[in-house]
Amino acid sequence: MEIRFLGGAREVGRSAILVDDSLLLDYGMRTGNPPQFPLDADPDAVVASHGHLDHVGALPSLLSGDARPPIHWTPPTRDLANTLARDTLKLHGGTLACPFTETDVHRMSEVSVTHGYGESFEAAGYEVTFYDAGHIPGSAHVLVDDGETRLLYTGDFHVDDPDADGVGGQRLVAGSRARPDADAVIVESTYSDVHHDPRGAVEERFAERVANTVWEGGTVVVPAFAIGRTQEVLMVCDAYDIDCYVDGMGKDVTRSVLQHPAFLRDADALRRAKGHARFVTGRQGQKKRIADQNTVVVTTSGMLSGGPAMTYVPEIAGHPRNLVAFTGHQVEGTPGRELLDTGQTELDGRRMRVSARIDQYDFSAHADRDGIRGFLDSYRDAAVLVNHGDRCPAFAAELREDGWDTRAPERGEPVRV
Repeated sequence: MEIRFLGGAREVGRSAILVDDSLLLDYGMRTGNPPQFPLDADPDAVVASHGHLDHVGALPSLLSGDARPPIHWTPPTRDLANTLARDTLKLHGGTLACPFTETDVHRMSEVSVTHGYGESFEAAGYEVTFYDAGHIPGSAHVLVDDGETRLLYTGDFHVDDPDADGVGGQRLVAGSRARPDADAVIVESTYSDVHHDPRGAVEERFAERVANTVWEGGTVVVPAFAIGRTQEVLMVCDAYDIDCYVDGMGKDVTRSVLQHPAFLRDADALRRAKGHARFVTGRQGQKKRIADQNTVVVTTSGMLSGGPAMTYVPEIAGHPRNLVAFTGHQVEGTPGRELLDTGQTELDGRRMRVSARIDQYDFSAHADRDGIRGFLDSYRDAAVLVNHGDRCPAFAAELREDGWDTRAPERGEPVRV
């Protein structure tokens, strides 16, 4: 079995892995100005691990020619990929930053084939099986079997912390417990040098800071990724009886994932959290009035690169009693990262210094160093290929020192397993 990384090798973003020039695992994009895309591919079939932009963002471009490869995914991943594609068209349609059209997006539904966890299916001549990856609703480990070699692609994954007090993991989805037999493993390494604090402790710090800010007369803006993080924060707010507004794409995503309760840890808890929150339906004027209300607003985008956050953050920026509470990693070069590092940034074309307090909380949906290594303990005899990280070669070297057969391929490099 020959594997070639078209993207996602030694980087986070534009994940794409081609197996024997036939089966494509993911086809994402890397956000930026301009966005970056994987190497070209003409597969016989596509399998998508989960519905995040860096894994499915470029999928419609595969359908722009005469080829119509089937796309295999779980039902939530199908819905989320369509939501992301339409948002990309809205933001970049008709420019070089968008490599597909409305017609290509429509074709995705024509070639879509959905599967549940544990259901084996045929794709490009391989037997493929999805296993719950515990990352976001519908996220999957992908097992590919050609009759001789069993390849496990982890996609992005999360594991619960069995030693944590209170909450042992995400509220939205349970951590991955699947460990199917495999001869080779492609493993993500996003947080290979990080130890996550216990989730319960993170929640308590977040809730206490937010509640105190509101009690003192301030307004809290919580930039959150639309898929996964917005729903997680809503559930935390509900658990700690914090009233909040919700704005941006996260509203549609919340409604969407509730259509697939079997892929949630506790669908009733998410329904309660949705009912406890207030969804913003008005335009700019309403957003500005909400920002003056001494309240909490959970809104996209998570890195301040667009969305309603462009209205809310400037509205609260001028007073130190207010708070911007980041809930996810801020990538180098994004407005969110610059704000964290310097206290100022450019938002919607305006350069501004932010007097409001700025916090960051680790609500990551990725496994940390211990989680990754614990997962790989089940694959001591397998070949391990490290991808989806900023320090893939270093992490691969650490694993080799501890006895794993490990390497970190470069983009475009063929690897036989």
